[in-house]
Amino acid sequence: MDHRPPAFRYFIKSTSLSLTTYRYLVLILTFLAYTSYHATRKTTSIVKTVLDPETHNVGMWPLSNFRLRATTGGGWAPFDGAEGPQLLGILDLSFLAVYSTGMYFAGHLGDRLDLRIFLTIGMIGTSIFTSLFGVGYWLNIHVFGYFLVVQMLAGLFQSTGWPSVVAVVGNWHGKRKRGLIMGIWNAHTSVGNISGSLLASLMLKYGWGWSFVVPSLLMAFVGLFLFLLLPPRPESVGLDGNEIRNGVKEPLLGGEGVENGKKRKAVGFWAAWQIPGVTAFAFGLFFSKLVAYTFLYWLPFYISHTEIGGEYMSNWKAGMLSTLFDVGGVIGGILAGHLSDSLDARAFTSVLFTYLAIGALFIYRYFGSSSLLMNATLMIIAGMFVNGPYALITTAVSADLGTHESLRGDSNALATVTAIIDGTGSAGAAIGPLLTGYLSAKSWDAVFAMLMVAALLAGLLLTKLAWAEIKRNERLHLCFRHRNSSDGMANGVSHSVEGV
Repeated sequence: MDHRPPAFRYFIKSTSLSLTTYRYLVLILTFLAYTSYHATRKTTSIVKTVLDPETHNVGMWPLSNFRLRATTGGGWAPFDGAEGPQLLGILDLSFLAVYSTGMYFAGHLGDRLDLRIFLTIGMIGTSIFTSLFGVGYWLNIHVFGYFLVVQMLAGLFQSTGWPSVVAVVGNWHGKRKRGLIMGIWNAHTSVGNISGSLLASLMLKYGWGWSFVVPSLLMAFVGLFLFLLLPPRPESVGLDGNEIRNGVKEPLLGGEGVENGKKRKAVGFWAAWQIPGVTAFAFGLFFSKLVAYTFLYWLPFYISHTEIGGEYMSNWKAGMLSTLFDVGGVIGGILAGHLSDSLDARAFTSVLFTYLAIGALFIYRYFGSSSLLMNATLMIIAGMFVNGPYALITTAVSADLGTHESLRGDSNALATVTAIIDGTGSAGAAIGPLLTGYLSAKSWDAVFAMLMVAALLAGLLLTKLAWAEIKRNERLHLCFRHRNSSDGMANGVSHSVEGV
């Protein structure tokens, strides 16, 4: 059976492209794909300001509130009544619950199906059900059940994205520079959030339905390109995937669309949990993502309700300022990836960033209100340490564990492992913002205490793995011996850290 994408089957010869070209093509296509996933996911938080004008939702882009007042003059039943905020909260929780649960099934299917086809179905399905939410505007639908079902189905198709794109990138990149490459590539999350916010806000003046339909159409367009061009694994274009993933040598092109060697069998769901490190990283991400998503949903609200430099900021300024947290997240993801590559220590890097995040959260809470400059600086730092381990675990760590040596190279577990880790993390992403809604009514100190405890728990869950890395990793072991030795050179001991 010919496994090549249509573009390579009819228009492009597989032998005409180098391995580097294939890798860039995969990175670009998967980057655009997950950017579109996040852009459509962000739309609901923007339109909430139209559905319920009294809702100061933290995910909104500030421009939307201005246009709401100018164009609508009211809300949209059933969200414009006293129960509006509660109904909108149910939509968020339902989406995240289905998304988290669906992730486990998506990963299981992703390791058994053609990831190009699977991703295309996920993107088209997401596009359809996100659009259907917006269609309620033109059909004048005011039944909550309609929006709830559509949102849940959108969450189900959204769950196909992350395990699939990580699996594809992991198939094409060996472990050697995987952390840095995926750290840079992971910027798609922030790019999607920002572009989705801008696009949805710009469409509001034409009617809130367009805020759903336009990003969805763009996603479908990206999905079409992905279907035509994406090679999900080296074997699909006649390359030796084992050589590429293990970094043995530059692989030679094989037959057109022929899988080299025996076909790898997919690992079962429960068997994937048994891979060393999967459970610890999955529950570590549960608490890391709890912190990250609390900031995603609540940071602009917190900023607009906190006196900074002696004054309160408008929703517009608060929304603008909150994007710096995403900027810090991009920097943190790249730094964490590069450091984990240099030290060959994913767990140690994750623990280091997680423990530093505790201090960053404390400092931001108690010193961020002194001035605008101080708030912006500390927010970037907090974003670095909060999102750094989150980005590392969901990308490079998942790819490493999905190709773990215990699989003996003959099993396929990339999508399944990614789904287990990020699906468990997404459960934390649903719980964090929910708890914040209750705690913030009492005290923001309580919210930040919850976040610091969550970061501590994430670090503790990974500390055992980090310590094991230190003991078996020559670079880390020598670094710690050198640091703990008060006079190593006097005893004639030479500590070589060459290559770090």
